[in-house]
Amino acid sequence: MKKSDAQPERTGPLKIEIGGKERIFDIDDPVLPDWIENHKLTTGGYPYDKKMKGKDYDETLERLQIELVKAQAWLQKTGQRVIALFEGRDAAGKGGTIFAIHQYMNPRTARNVALPKPTEPELGQWYFQRYVRHFPTSGEFVSFDRSWYNRAGVEPVMGFCTPEQHERFLHEAPHFERMIRNDGIHFFKFWLDIGRETQLDRFHDRRHSLLKSWKFSPIDIAGITKWDAYTRARDEMVKRTHAKEAPWIVIRANDKRRARLTAIRRLLLSLPYDGRDLDAVGKEDKKIIGEGPSKLNG
Repeated sequence: MKKSDAQPERTGPLKIEIGGKERIFDIDDPVLPDWIENHKLTTGGYPYDKKMKGKDYDETLERLQIELVKAQAWLQKTGQRVIALFEGRDAAGKGGTIFAIHQYMNPRTARNVALPKPTEPELGQWYFQRYVRHFPTSGEFVSFDRSWYNRAGVEPVMGFCTPEQHERFLHEAPHFERMIRNDGIHFFKFWLDIGRETQLDRFHDRRHSLLKSWKFSPIDIAGITKWDAYTRARDEMVKRTHAKEAPWIVIRANDKRRARLTAIRRLLLSLPYDGRDLDAVGKEDKKIIGEGPSKLNG
């Protein structure tokens, strides 16, 4: 494989402001700046200064995945349905969390939905229509890697929808989600929250990895300088769409390992499946999980 085939085009240095200081970030430079390296885990007041050890993570994940398999068997037996949305900034760790959840579940009744940009016919439909067609039937577990909340985050920031469409969405989403819950579906909305240096570190890793470079897109490049705009959109989204029936579950995700375990644990603690082993599931880490606007990082 030629390097030109594997790596994105060069973008050049960008000026960004972090903590009141103007920084120069050249994502094409293979050396990560110290001001990112030294704060990539603790940025945003993250409560841990070291990542979870790999051995501890692997052992805990295996226990939780065994419980997920049991939960799936219960879904199939009872006909219960689950929808889990995973939202967050670019590089927040949505895909890795979803992979950890689905890794040992039966793909016949547990699937992930990651939709591309809308087609011309879809652009003429009711906004929620293309998502509804992927909803679970009896006994199914469905996750969404990004969801209808594109209209509350990426679309308004990048100019892909009108202000009127954005406002209409924020008004209609709580009603739409109330119908989901009223139909008996177990419904989860996860927001994976990361600090700015964490995001830049992950973008840099993608940019220089032959295995991950496909993840790095022009939208990521544009988003580097739009952190504050995404923050305002996120805050408005959570404020307007957080509800008792459909709360935003906020997970501080600077450490991917802790974030994945925390998301799985919330699912397992919320589903009353047969044979649930609460000792194996464990307790939630309140330092990194909570609900609603007050739990968001700045």
